[in-house]
Amino acid sequence: MSFISYLLNGISLGSVYAIIALGYTMVYGIAKMLNFAHGDVIMIGSYVAYMAINNMGLPIPVSILLSVIVCTLLGMMMEKIAYKPLRQASKLAVLITAIGASYFLQNIALLIFGANTKSFSSVVNMEPIQLAGGQLIISGETIATVVACIVIMACLMTFMKYSKAGHAMLAVSEDSGAAQLMGINVNATISLTFAIGSALAAVAGVLLCSAYPALTPYTGAMPGIKAFVAAVFGGIGSIPGAFIGGILLGVIEILSRAYISSQLSDAIVFSVLIIVLVVKPTGLLGKQIQEKV
Repeated sequence: MSFISYLLNGISLGSVYAIIALGYTMVYGIAKMLNFAHGDVIMIGSYVAYMAINNMGLPIPVSILLSVIVCTLLGMMMEKIAYKPLRQASKLAVLITAIGASYFLQNIALLIFGANTKSFSSVVNMEPIQLAGGQLIISGETIATVVACIVIMACLMTFMKYSKAGHAMLAVSEDSGAAQLMGINVNATISLTFAIGSALAAVAGVLLCSAYPALTPYTGAMPGIKAFVAAVFGGIGSIPGAFIGGILLGVIEILSRAYISSQLSDAIVFSVLIIVLVVKPTGLLGKQIQEKV
């Protein structure tokens, strides 16, 4: 039963990674850039929910909605101020800007909230499910996280396939210049992509802190990096790839922590990135794109 318990914990953690990775993969797939400040948006969303619940006394659904709204606006503002002026710049300039934005958000959080760890109360009120005579317990956080991940992925895929905005995103991801000539507002499409990715970051932050209740200004840093690994693992730019990569990475991390070493689990996770880049750089579901030169 212990193996099944570890597996369920891995799927739960992997579901959080998958939600974060969906934000990474959407931004990269459409804007062709890596937003390394994405993990800090997670942290901001967690703090907003924490303050709304504990300081303002708002109901949990309202607090989560407020967190999503704040992170959505933050993502759009970051895109307008930090990334839009560098739309034609080199990828290195964009990468440096993303790292700068990450440190900016971390230090703003340090100034406002302080460095002390805050205990985040779980937003999930679901009772745990007991199986096999109580030998296997599935927590409410695990159920809520997995269900939220599946629902989000299904909604995103439906949105991309059937909505006009989704079609515009697909067109911009293929060729932004041609999309603009066809009347698509490229700037608005990229802003919408950042908005969706940041909203997902808020949801992931709330779920992450519900399962692991220690909240600091650096809460989103490591999950953000691991979610990037998950996005590359599954095939960055692919929504199903982000889901599969996140689940697999969470399972690998928990099983490594349980059966190999808790100190080496992070090293094993990042070694997955190295192996994927060497063996299959496009990831599990990524496609090799031929470019004419």
